[in-house]
Amino acid sequence: QKYLEGIGGILIPGGFGSRGVEGKIKAIQYARENKIPFLGLCLGMQTAAIEFARNACGMKGANSTEFEPDAKDPVISLLEEQKGVKDIGGTMRLGVYPCEIKKGSIAFKAYGKDLVLERHRHRYEFNNKYRDLLSKNGMVFSGIYPNKNLVEMVEVKGHPYFIAVQYHPEFKSKPDKPHPLFRDFIKAALKK
Repeated sequence: QKYLEGIGGILIPGGFGSRGVEGKIKAIQYARENKIPFLGLCLGMQTAAIEFARNACGMKGANSTEFEPDAKDPVISLLEEQKGVKDIGGTMRLGVYPCEIKKGSIAFKAYGKDLVLERHRHRYEFNNKYRDLLSKNGMVFSGIYPNKNLVEMVEVKGHPYFIAVQYHPEFKSKPDKPHPLFRDFIKAALKK
């Protein structure tokens, strides 16, 4: 925590594997509990869900099956149709997918619309079995891929700027035209 004091915002990027995950989870907890602006991308969303499940919902065994295949509470896991697949090369959710955005959310404020198309590159997803419990404890599921009812965005109720997305907004961001989530994250960090 001493390394995070005085910072304006925390961004957790995408990635694969377990390296550094527990440190990411601690940084997310610090951002959530101290109202520090937070943006999570892909693995950043997955670790945000794990952190919230562990520390806001009391599920100490919450994890991703990518890091702990026999996790007590696999809040992040492979889709049912991917379980048992031996050649994982073709199991990745890759490309552009639609996302329906909840009105009144941080995401809706950033985008200014209720449907966006965003690019994906990942294999693990939020496990919908845990959606009700996390929602009851203050997690907002602000973006959904409607075709399969998959979680695309999460926010934390009452936090000034805490949003994490399953997709990769950096793929659609340019120096002269930043992605709306990056733009608003920077604004929130500057305010802090």
